[in-house]
Amino acid sequence: MGLTQKEQVFTALLGAAVASGLTALVLVLVEAANVLLPAGTKFGIVIDAGSSHTSLFVYQWPADKENGTGVVSQALACQVEGPGISSYASDPAQAGESLRGCLEEALARIPEAQHQGTPMFLGATAGMRLLSQKNSSQVEDIFAAVTRVLGQSPVDFRGTEILDGQDEGAFAWVTVNYVLGLLIKFSFSGEWTRPPEGMLVGALDLGGASTQIAFMPGGPIEHESTLATFWLYGSSYRVYTHSYLCFGRDQVLTRLLARLVQSSSDGLVRHPCYHSGYRTTLTAGTLHESPCVHPMAPQNLTQNLTVEGMGNPGACITAIQELFNFSSCQGKGDCAFDGVYQPPLQGQFYAFSNFFYTFDFLNLTSRQPLGTVNTTVWKFCKMPWKLVEASYPGQARWLPDYCASGLYILVLLLEGFGFSEETWPSIEFHKQAGGMDIGWTLGYMLNLTGMIPAEVPAQWRAESYSIWAAGVAFVVLTLVAILGAAMVQLLWPQD
Repeated sequence: MGLTQKEQVFTALLGAAVASGLTALVLVLVEAANVLLPAGTKFGIVIDAGSSHTSLFVYQWPADKENGTGVVSQALACQVEGPGISSYASDPAQAGESLRGCLEEALARIPEAQHQGTPMFLGATAGMRLLSQKNSSQVEDIFAAVTRVLGQSPVDFRGTEILDGQDEGAFAWVTVNYVLGLLIKFSFSGEWTRPPEGMLVGALDLGGASTQIAFMPGGPIEHESTLATFWLYGSSYRVYTHSYLCFGRDQVLTRLLARLVQSSSDGLVRHPCYHSGYRTTLTAGTLHESPCVHPMAPQNLTQNLTVEGMGNPGACITAIQELFNFSSCQGKGDCAFDGVYQPPLQGQFYAFSNFFYTFDFLNLTSRQPLGTVNTTVWKFCKMPWKLVEASYPGQARWLPDYCASGLYILVLLLEGFGFSEETWPSIEFHKQAGGMDIGWTLGYMLNLTGMIPAEVPAQWRAESYSIWAAGVAFVVLTLVAILGAAMVQLLWPQD
């Protein structure tokens, strides 16, 4: 039996309204989806000119998410051959030439059409900070040579800069929390939310010439000058950070050896941190080239000295402790060492750079308890040199120093920064997080390119609005269809 005329009009009207509603929904969703589709990729280059080596990083992100979050990835990490640029004080031109290999790799990784729009930054850290104290004109010569090489490249080179220690620590904190997604997250409900502050992690960085600590304090701060303040995604972050110059791995080893030389009177230096059976020779003057070594040089700087290992971890710890000034914190509640204010430790910490490299060598990056860490380091320090050489072939460069490095890290973390057996599990040792190397470079680039906005990006609000508008349009048009059908039912003459 066929439909009546009224039923046919009712069906047609309802069908047209539903079709219109679905069409509107599809169109608005397509518009929202278009915002999410990648419209190309952008790149940025950051060169980390550290004290012992230089690294070049290429980062990439979707062009349509330039002010977004969680979208930056590491496209290249290149280790420059040779020492850090501060080592080329006597041959500045070589500092620039040393960068060419990694620069070529970076240019090959980035499409040629995008070279001109790719920003490139060079940031120097503690090595150049030390050199600037010793001879500022040499710093200028090195930067001039670096600028000549990098300025000739087709990318947008934006100059060189020496980072101060507080910035180095603060940018590392931004990097770690950014790549872990702890600054902002997309929730299952379809909204961008701020994770609880208790999830934020602190940053522990051990370079060649300095070490940094950065974390969000849990209570009031006595000294506001110790805080770095960020306004990110509509939230304020006040991060405690401090950098200790001359407490980086390489400078500590140099300072330690210099003190032992000073206490030697017969030309034979007995080193408790070197393995028993290890012997080497050095010239006394080389130890006093660093500004970190106090001017107590022996009269004969050309004297050759013999250094002999003792394999005594207990004596090694005592010698390392003498490099710190713990007495300056006596009577002060919130104090690390050398009289430096530090609020109580708060939250989890990521330890990277030489913290990671040393503990990775010792197989101590699996969150072992403090007792296991201590036992492992002491056992390694007591190994005879011949056994160490046989056990770790091909690692001759740093092999004699891992004992001192491991014990120094324990003294620094426990007696310096104030971690304890109870809080030791809060430290995780990592080289990477979220597939990217941890350090200050990503946070530095995000800051200089404005890629972490102060507020939630309008783009996200537009996407949320589009989806909301689509839903509203569908509901409204469907209601119109139902109302129209109802009116037909009421006003159409009865058969």
